[in-house]
Amino acid sequence: MKVAKSIADFRAWRKTHPARVVLVPTMGALHPGHAALIRSARKLAGRRGAAVVSIFVNPTQFGPKEDFSSYPRPFRKDLSICRAAGADAVFAPCVEEIYAGDASVTVDESLLSHALCGRSRPGHFRGVCTVVAKLFLIVQPTHAVFAEKDWQQLAILRRMVRDLNFPVEVVAHPTIREPDGLAMSSRNAYLTAGERSVAPLIQEALRSAASKKSPAAVEASAKKFLSAIPGARLDYVEAVDAGSLQPLKNRKSPGRLAAAVFLGKARLIDNIALPVLP
Repeated sequence: MKVAKSIADFRAWRKTHPARVVLVPTMGALHPGHAALIRSARKLAGRRGAAVVSIFVNPTQFGPKEDFSSYPRPFRKDLSICRAAGADAVFAPCVEEIYAGDASVTVDESLLSHALCGRSRPGHFRGVCTVVAKLFLIVQPTHAVFAEKDWQQLAILRRMVRDLNFPVEVVAHPTIREPDGLAMSSRNAYLTAGERSVAPLIQEALRSAASKKSPAAVEASAKKFLSAIPGARLDYVEAVDAGSLQPLKNRKSPGRLAAAVFLGKARLIDNIALPVLP
């Protein structure tokens, strides 16, 4: 498995792999959910292609009061997970390799990024779009795999690829969950034992609410359930159109029910599909 920490080193390796290259962008602190994405990338790459994992804790997508400095960085463990899951290469640059000291150009999506997480994390998706665009230019993947756990991010990156004509196919991977239903996340490590015991109620709340007939009833049910979780602080819960992320008007088009909940130090996000109802 190739491990490159500089753009020049990675590009030299990339020149020897002109066939299908499937990228899995990560911020490290890898867990079995990431491993599932890497295995999916390896399968998609095929015998002649390559699965590439980027490990980069991107400072531009963290807010001033968020956990950039304390975000876990277990690099050796991450490399072991990448190797075991079948990655052919890992690109793990430092911040200075990605951002010049006087960097002044960013990529900003202006429509989908102001709802949901974008409302409480201004500038977050500008950081996401900028770093993913840079990774696309450096890695030159034919495909990129992203988890559905962050549905808003997935929708925004699909829009970026479409609008900027990146020759990359965005591949969505279903959310990977713990046996009790909690969506896997690097930030689950912040949970205390007590918080971890109630965290699966987030998904239970969403699934219970999804059967309601109207989007308003869906949101009301989910909000009531989530607010009752011991120690939980609700950031948002919204039923939105699956494509536009605008408020869902009825159950006649596919939607997503998305929520962000604080449990102690952790901000946990999750979403589920809202299928069309007769």
